[in-house]
Formats: sequence, C-alpha cells, structure tokens
Amino acid sequence: MPKSNINLSVIVPCYNEKENIPLIVERFKQVMPKYAKVELVLVNNGSLDGSKEVMEKLAKKYKFLRMANVKKNIGYGYGVWSGLQAAKGNYLCWTHADMQTDLGDCIKAYNLIMKEKNPRICFVKGKRQGRNLFDSFFTFGMSVFETVVLRKLLYDINAQPNLFHRDFLGNTKEPPYDFSFDLYFYYMAKKNRYEIIRFPVLFRKRIHGQSSWNTSIATKLKFIKRTIDFTIKLRNHIKK
Repeated sequence: MPKSNINLSVIVPCYNEKENIPLIVERFKQVMPKYAKVELVLVNNGSLDGSKEVMEKLAKKYKFLRMANVKKNIGYGYGVWSGLQAAKGNYLCWTHADMQTDLGDCIKAYNLIMKEKNPRICFVKGKRQGRNLFDSFFTFGMSVFETVVLRKLLYDINAQPNLFHRDFLGNTKEPPYDFSFDLYFYYMAKKNRYEIIRFPVLFRKRIHGQSSWNTSIATKLKFIKRTIDFTIKLRNHIKK
C-alpha cells in the first residue's frame, strides 16, 4: 500500500456496543492530536443491537470516522482483522470498545513509537493497572503457560492498545479469528525481533453492556481452553 497522508488509524471492533459507540466517538474527538492526521475505524462485528445504524449516523457527521461492516460475528479477531484491512493509516492501532482502557492510550502509544529511532520495527502494547486480584492471578497463570510453551517472554497478553507500523502486517498470515488474536500478534512481534514497548494503562470498569466472554467462571474456563488449544497449535506450527 502506498504511503498514506493518514498518520494513525485506531481500530475498535464493536459487538453489540450500541450504547458505548457515541461515547467512543466523543472520547476520540477529545484526544485527537492536532499534530497528526488520524482516523477512527469502527467495526460493526456482526452486532444484533442496532450498533451498525448508530455507526452509520455518526460516520455521516464526522470526517475522521469510518466504519467497516462484518455481517456475521465469527470472532473478536476477525473484527480487528477486518478493521486493519480497511484502515488507511501508516501506523495501526486497535483497542476494545468497552472503554475499560482509554482511547487516549492509543495516542500515548503513537507518541511513544514516534520517539523511537526505528519506529517501523517497534510494537507498542499497554500494560494493565488497577485490575482485581482474581483477574491478575488469571492473567499471570496464562502468561507463564504461554511463555513456557512458545519460548518467548509473554505477559498481560490481552492488554490494550496494540500499535505498530502497517509493514508489520507482512509478518502475519492467517491470524486466528477468536480472542487468541492478541496473542498471535504479540508473539509474531517477538518472533520477528521487533522492539516491544510496554506502558501502563489504567483498567476501568465497563460503563455500558457486558463482556461477550468474561461473564462467569465457566466462560473464563472456556476462554482458557481456547487459548491453550491455540497456543499448542501455534507451537506445533512453529516446529514445522
């Protein structure tokens, strides 16, 4: 893709986030830098609650806002991937729609990478602060497992945001379409010897709606199983 005049694309996959979408757009307006050209790419990831209509209305109002539409939800990862394919920015960033991490963190990540000597070979990722003890313990356990299995130091894998130069997409082939997406990109950055930059982000409570997966012990266990399965699959692929 030729060099774009858009410096940064922020991708936010949304699944049944009708109430949060106006808040996302308003917050993006507040944190948009004047020194760089940025766009917000909202992905309607097969929502069933009218999110698509809300996005379409807002996209007509704001020039910085574009949307990508996924007709049927087949996973969080596919939503992010669809947004990455639609984005026009030279630097690409994604974060969650639940606003538990601030959209301003995406701008912080961009500022951090642009200070680097070789920003095109850097990968910036948040590091969550303010989480409860149970979730922190869960994250620690998964980090240890993935570090041992994949033989790369990996921690707080699902922290947001994630940011990199669009050239990095050339290192990704057939990414997973579920919540293993973050793990895959983080691992590929390590594998390709990108400089990993972690910075603290405050993890807040969700304002509207509820998580599509983190709702009970049973859903956490299901998420763990899926992640373990993908981690082993990725390890086997590496060996080949």
